[in-house]
Amino acid sequence: MNKLPPLIELRAFDAAARHLSFRKAAAELGVTPTAISHQIRLLERYCGRALFRRRPRPLTLTEAGARLFPTIRDGLEGFVAAFAAEKREGDAQPLRVTTTNAFASRWLVPRLPRWRKLRPNAPLDVIGTDGVLDLHAGDADVAIRYARTSPTDGIAKEFLSDSFWPVCSPELLTSGLKRAAGLRRQVLVHCWWSPSDLGAPTWQRWLAAARGKWRDVPEFKDMDHLSFREELHAIEAVIAGQGIGIFSDVLVARELAAGTLVRPFDLCLPGYRFYLVHTPDHPREKTIQAFATWLQSVA
Repeated sequence: MNKLPPLIELRAFDAAARHLSFRKAAAELGVTPTAISHQIRLLERYCGRALFRRRPRPLTLTEAGARLFPTIRDGLEGFVAAFAAEKREGDAQPLRVTTTNAFASRWLVPRLPRWRKLRPNAPLDVIGTDGVLDLHAGDADVAIRYARTSPTDGIAKEFLSDSFWPVCSPELLTSGLKRAAGLRRQVLVHCWWSPSDLGAPTWQRWLAAARGKWRDVPEFKDMDHLSFREELHAIEAVIAGQGIGIFSDVLVARELAAGTLVRPFDLCLPGYRFYLVHTPDHPREKTIQAFATWLQSVA
């Protein structure tokens, strides 16, 4: 590949040739007329030909300058058009948002019509996964992380937190689940938590806390159990009346508000925090900030 001519000097030549004035070219490019004159001299030295007639005034192009000007002008305009097209295409691409399957299904997706109404030209690509995608590798543009402490893989901003409550269908509540002792006749619904999470909101932890508040709390081993790997499946089982579960009040907020689920006991476990995370200086910073502001407003 042949050596490229100096691009800064090409811009100076293009501006000076269009205006036929070093002063006006300097004003357009935000430099001094002396700087424009110096850059033109460097370009003339590069090509070995004078490009402007400086005397007598006004400034005019030489034959060499007149031949080069259309090519340089078209080339720079081609650069501008190509980058503008890439920018438009990039802005039209969906913003890739990764979050947990449960949060995507039960919180984010029901609210997406509000985002589309607010930003119809900023589509989202929601990536529901319980794995942690690498933002620095470009696996997603932003992540909604669910953690007890602020994530460290990017700029993180908390926008929501939750608590974990025992919940059940209203039918179970009317069938004898009035006191903690009534759990002995119930099915406890479980979902999987990582063994490394020592503060996970499990039934074992809740029963231990309940024994400090009420008498006759049954032993864990004396009750029936139904376990699910997926939190979404556990929630659906409890909605269907198959038992009583402990869930995030964020994930079952709609059912609690509608009365589809009820809280039989006034005792909860501490939950986690939701953070929006993105890498510094992301190319789509404006869209990410708009999404962050929207998240905060609907949370």
